[in-house]
Amino acid sequence: MTTHAKRAFKFRFYPTDAQAAELSRTFGCVRKVYNLALEARTAAWYQHQERVNYNATSAMLTAWKKTEELTYLSEVSSVPLQQCLRHLQAAFTSFFDGRAKYPRFKSRKKSRRSAEYTSSAFRYRDGRLTLAKMREPLDIVWSRPLPDGATPSTVTVSQDAAGRWFVSLLCDDTIPPAPATTRAVGIDAGITSLVTLSTGEKITNPRHERRDRARLAKAQRELSRKTKDSANREKARRKVAKVHARIADRRRDHLHKLTTRLVRENQTVAIEDLTVRNMVKNHGLARAISDAAWRELRTMLEYKCAWYGRELVTIDRWFPSSKLCGNCGTIRAKLPLSVREWTCECGTVHDRDANAAQNILAAGLAVSACGGGVRPQRESSRTGRSSMKQEIQRATAGTPRP
Repeated sequence: MTTHAKRAFKFRFYPTDAQAAELSRTFGCVRKVYNLALEARTAAWYQHQERVNYNATSAMLTAWKKTEELTYLSEVSSVPLQQCLRHLQAAFTSFFDGRAKYPRFKSRKKSRRSAEYTSSAFRYRDGRLTLAKMREPLDIVWSRPLPDGATPSTVTVSQDAAGRWFVSLLCDDTIPPAPATTRAVGIDAGITSLVTLSTGEKITNPRHERRDRARLAKAQRELSRKTKDSANREKARRKVAKVHARIADRRRDHLHKLTTRLVRENQTVAIEDLTVRNMVKNHGLARAISDAAWRELRTMLEYKCAWYGRELVTIDRWFPSSKLCGNCGTIRAKLPLSVREWTCECGTVHDRDANAAQNILAAGLAVSACGGGVRPQRESSRTGRSSMKQEIQRATAGTPRP
């Protein structure tokens, strides 16, 4: 079944001095309007218990442009300013729905520098993109083509901490389904091995942050010696940002290649619901867990499975995948992280990660066949085996284990 979705295509571009100056002014005005609107909405609530919506802040923007202090807001395109007010409205909606924290003010040094343009504020013709208030099109490096006949609905221009410029074009795309297959795979995320598959294959963790740790530490030491707010400190800060960007780019590239391969080769993908936010509280493993980027791995699997018509099954975080014997169903009482191989009472010798991946696959197939979730349960008094394991075995009867 063909999937119709909106996809963002991100490219790097190299602005002229005039374009860079115009975009920098736009970024500053976007930040100013966002902060003014957030301040107005906060004050209205705490002082008068009134909720200010997007329409009210849009009227405020018109009034601000007429003041002598904020007249410079009229010098840039009005569309990015209106869009930032819509983003603020969305942030408040998420807050009131309990899905996010209260919106925070944008910082000149720390917040993302970006501006969003709708179709009325840009012109896209024959692969040439020209933004409002600009005479020349952007010099974009088209690393891949846009979908045939696609016309961007919105364009987002941004500059990262390393000083690189990017443009993201949101387009309607038709994604053909991946070739049909009956294969299924269970995935156990780890640190030594980034993932272990139920087939027994282990994908080595590249440890991108560790590979560049010496270079990063040197750049950070040089930054710490510079005088605050000096030009040399800004140069040193950008060097640190470039190292971080190199690490993030390589990590993202590796995860894209891995997840695309897993989704294309398998009809069903089973993973664990890991709480990375809680796991990084372990200061001994926090750096390694962050470098592995398990959350990003899962996000990629989620949207790629949706794109290509695959099934992604998420197993409950309390499922004892590592401690459960895949042969007899016995659950081991304790299994420290230092134990990488263990022997069950039935005599089966387990590789910790491979056994976990196979159990995740069996649980995923059970969920896919029967629905519901898979959680640890008490042993059955009649059989002395885990009732959860019995359910998995019943649901996956006749399914050969890899």
